[in-house]
This record gives sequence, C-alpha cells and structure tokens, in this order.
Amino acid sequence: MKIAVAGTGYVGLSLATLLSQTNEVVALDVIPEKVEMINNRISPIKDKEIEEYFATKELNLRATLDYVEAFKDAKYVIISTPTNYDEELNFFDTSSVEDIIEKVISMGSSDTTMVVKSTIPVGFIENMKKKYNINNILFSPEFLREGKALYDNLYPSRIVVGEKSERAVEFANLLKQASLKEDVVIKYMNSTEAEAVKLFANTYLALRVSYFNELDTYAELKGLNTKDIIEGVCLDPRIGDHYNNPSFGYGGYCLPKDTKQLLANYKDVPENLIEAIVKANDTRKDHITNMILKTKPRVVGIYRLTMKTGSDNFRASAIQGIIDRLKMYDIEVVIYEPTLKTNTFNDYRVIEDFNEFASITDVVLANRMDEELSCISDKVYTRDLYSRD
Repeated sequence: MKIAVAGTGYVGLSLATLLSQTNEVVALDVIPEKVEMINNRISPIKDKEIEEYFATKELNLRATLDYVEAFKDAKYVIISTPTNYDEELNFFDTSSVEDIIEKVISMGSSDTTMVVKSTIPVGFIENMKKKYNINNILFSPEFLREGKALYDNLYPSRIVVGEKSERAVEFANLLKQASLKEDVVIKYMNSTEAEAVKLFANTYLALRVSYFNELDTYAELKGLNTKDIIEGVCLDPRIGDHYNNPSFGYGGYCLPKDTKQLLANYKDVPENLIEAIVKANDTRKDHITNMILKTKPRVVGIYRLTMKTGSDNFRASAIQGIIDRLKMYDIEVVIYEPTLKTNTFNDYRVIEDFNEFASITDVVLANRMDEELSCISDKVYTRDLYSRD
C-alpha cells in the first residue's frame, strides 16, 4: 500500500525507512536539502541503522516537498512533525500537526487514515475530531531513542495504538511485520489513554535521570564515591542497571517538553512528584554551574553540545542550560562542536581546532566523556561514569 510520512526527523525518517521495505512510502518535508538527501539515499540525521539501510536495502521510498503528491491515494498518513512546548501558553504548540491534518482534509479522501506520531497533549485527538468533524485520525505513540530510532522500530519494546478498530489492528501489524523482533507486544486503547502513556513514560525516564543525578550531587558534595553507590543500588533487580549514568540533566527532543506538558495536564489534579521532576532538572544545572564557579575560571570550554554519544542533536541539551547560567557571571565561554559549520553559536565563539580549544580553556565541561579528552583530563569537569548514555 501507499503510506505517506509527514516530517523526516528521527520518528518520521525511521518509520519511512522501516515501512518502505514492503510498501510505497512518500516522505514529506519542508526543507529542500533534506528531501534531496533522502532521494539520494543520504540520511539527514545521524542514525547508524538508517544509514545502513539507505546503503544496502531496496527501499520503495521517495521524498517530496509537495503534500498533494505525498498524500494522494495514501492509505495512511503518518504525522511526525515537531511539537514544541510553549512556555507562555503552558501547552504544546501543535500547529504543525494541525497543518498536516488540514492538508489531508483538503484532499477530500475519507479512505485515508491519519496516524499521529508526534507527541501531543492528552485529549488532542478527541479535540481534533470535534474541531474538524472527522473520524479518520488516531494516535500511536513512539518510543525511540535519538541515534537508535530505526533500531528501536526494528526491535520495538511495544506497539501502542490509540484505537480499538480494524484499521488500528492493520496499522499495528504493518509495524510488527516490518520489525525483526519475534514477540512484539501490541496494546490497543483509546486515544486519550495512549496520549497519556507517552507523557507518563517519558516523565518516568526523566524521573530516573533526575534521581541518579541527585544521588550524584549528594555524593559529590559529601566526598563519596558515586559509582560505588550507584552500582550497589542498581544490583537490586527491581531497580536495574539502566538510565543510571549521571549527567548535567535530561534534555533532547522529548523529556524537557513532555514533563512540562504532563505537569500542565495536572491542572486541578493533586500532585507533588511531577512538579518536582520538572524542577529537579533546573536544580541539577544550578549545582553544576556552582561547581564550575568554584574553580574561578576565566575561560570555560564546552566540549560538544550534543546530548549523547551517537547523536547529532543538541536541541534542548542540558549543557546549554549550563551555558546560560555561566553567561550571568560574565565568564567567557567557547565551544567545540564538530557538527557546527559556523563560527558562532548563540553569540559564543565556536573553535574548530581541538588543540586551540584545549589550550585556551581553564576548565572544559563534558556531559559525556570521549577519548579525545584524555590529553586534558586534568581540566575536564564531567559527571559521566560509564562513557555511555
């Protein structure tokens, strides 16, 4: 069948790659350079498996800037456009999703089912059904990691579809049949519950990151061995050895905005924990900044803006929060980020040569360690214990 995918970020491009193994897939984007790269089988995002599939697999995949070409005769339109949290409105900005919904409606085909994969507020799908007087839309949350998006589609932890219907079963089977995992759990539920699953899952992950970061803060200030404490705690099989590597805070595409959105959904609902998870991230960044200020540096170097190893994304990266705090103290900040092709980032100097970067800095902040830093380990400040995410 023909499937359209609107948006070619981690979610959209991984799904387009996955489903184009056995279906005709047309990917829609607004950036000409990304469309050209996809059509030339060059991945516009850093993802090992996508790059491998582009190079080795016969994929029935093309990209376009024209939504009519993408949506015409499509059985499913998967919407994976970005949604950002609007701090002023205290709600997700879902305008990009609604734009695609309106374009699909304008095509006049009731045979096309829209499947929203973008992260949305609880109740969004029901609101769209009422607003546009439509029924051909459902929600299916994604559970992907940056840099491992296609891998997580090939070996899904679970498939959740926010509808109990024949088309929901058909869509779930499309994902399941394209995966490489033998036993994939599929869960069907109403759209509103599925929307809640996405926000609660990501908020729990943010909670876990914050928990081990606060454990690390305690150990650092008390002069204790963080690694020994973490490993002793995580030997309990109920806790497990995952999401336990200290960092400068949680960041990236999902966790910062999803935790705030969930908190906004708690209006008029008693809570303490959800608000604490949101505040904990700011507290951690404040602590890291204070530890840097104690060294009284003249020049602070930022080693990589990216969130984690194997990713080229630095959207809402925790280290940017540290930079913003240092700015208030008039400390000179320089950045080493090989993925940047400019000389400045947010008015900070970007240094292309690592040796120059190493020589002019008093302290270097590294959210994640790298072998490249071994020659200046004495000036590196990091909380990374395991050289992994």
